[in-house]
Amino acid sequence: MSTMSGARRSSGVLITGAGGEVGHGLIRALHEHGRTDIIAVDLREMDDEIKGMCAQTFVGDICDKALLARLLSMFEIERIFHLAALLSTRSEYAPERAHEVNVVGTLNLLQLAAEQARSHGGSVVFVYPSSIAAYGIGDPGTKAGAGAVVEDAYLEPTTMYGCNKLACEHLGRYYARHYRQLAQDRVEGLIDFRCLRYPGLISADTVPAGGTSDYGPEMVHAAARGEAYACFVREDSRIPFMTMGEAVEATLLLAGAEREKLTRCVYNVAGFSASAGELAAEVRRHFPDAQITYEVDQQRQAIIDSWPADMDCGSAARDWGFAPRFGMAEAFSEVLVPGVKKRYGV
Repeated sequence: MSTMSGARRSSGVLITGAGGEVGHGLIRALHEHGRTDIIAVDLREMDDEIKGMCAQTFVGDICDKALLARLLSMFEIERIFHLAALLSTRSEYAPERAHEVNVVGTLNLLQLAAEQARSHGGSVVFVYPSSIAAYGIGDPGTKAGAGAVVEDAYLEPTTMYGCNKLACEHLGRYYARHYRQLAQDRVEGLIDFRCLRYPGLISADTVPAGGTSDYGPEMVHAAARGEAYACFVREDSRIPFMTMGEAVEATLLLAGAEREKLTRCVYNVAGFSASAGELAAEVRRHFPDAQITYEVDQQRQAIIDSWPADMDCGSAARDWGFAPRFGMAEAFSEVLVPGVKKRYGV
């Protein structure tokens, strides 16, 4: 396909929010599988190692329509991993900005995908990581009785980030199934929207930045540094988690699944369910001198109480073979503890 100037556009895989840990993991994995056409976008300049794995990198904002128009004119994009977002804690301090970045930015990318599909005559796979924050359970008693929650239940989020993620799930489904449904020149199947809801993510490589589910990794990093840690939720607070590496693997697995086998647009993924007390006990098993206490932040506690204790991942298992690799003990012994010990020279 050529641009109006006659120059042939380069094919590519677009990754927004590429500077984050999920973005880095996706870029490395795609590069290892021989992809040489990665186009990466982030608000900040990416490091030389990651830039070396990409065909091109751009510093810019997904709300900048001039940047998106440039991408549209330069590339023939066949797949988009849309990771760019204003995360949960910051979104509560700046909810209007969160809506602009998280919802309007996603709408911009969906529109770009539709234009790309029209121009090259094929469907664009649009992979969108959502979050456990899309859920909202009314009270702890209901949460206790809900068990492992399926994708279509308890969708009344209490955070701006959760509202944004749920809105974008619906936008993606609309663009995939109903986009311009009354238009006479409507073309079906422009966008193949695939969404997965992450649970709390834990990593040895990234220092936690105060996110709502970060009390788990914060315990591990504090223990490795020899610092006391005051957990901001109750000891009995329970949500699902998974390792960062598994989140990257699941994202790529869904992206590569056969379209005919997918029965829905949105899928739960999770590794294990754990309470804050169980996480603390596991930390102490590896760091016996760890000092962990509980100083409950009622606002963040209320958010954790609104999230499921566990997520039902049966649809992902049946449709595209999702299977977590680590339970809690294995996640600590095989991934988290070796990683943080290496990081801090313990």
